[in-house]
Amino acid sequence: QVQLVESGGGLVQAGGSLRLSCAASGSIFSINDMGWYRQAPGKQRELVAAITSGGSTNYADSVKGRFTISRDNAKNTVYLQMNSLKPEDTAVYYCNADLVFMGPRGLGSSDYWGQGTQVTVSS
Repeated sequence: QVQLVESGGGLVQAGGSLRLSCAASGSIFSINDMGWYRQAPGKQRELVAAITSGGSTNYADSVKGRFTISRDNAKNTVYLQMNSLKPEDTAVYYCNADLVFMGPRGLGSSDYWGQGTQVTVSS
């Protein structure tokens, strides 16, 4: 069983900062890509930022220069540092991990999602 648990969301004024964390736990053999997605009311879920196991990163154009994704492989944790927040960043933020787990029949791979954490930016 694998779980992704997010933390760090909240309410912040425009221009402020928040740091999200997502810790993966359970029968994990290895983690490939990790990422953060967000979904605003009435909109589709979209990729915010992603990071490979080697540390290569990818960002949505709307957050480039403001958000930074990082990971601690020893802790199976991914972070999202969000600076210069704007009201349009308001959304539920979800952590995602593409990982290899240890199951009863050996190794398997799957995509896992966290439960989501609310980020609200007031103007």
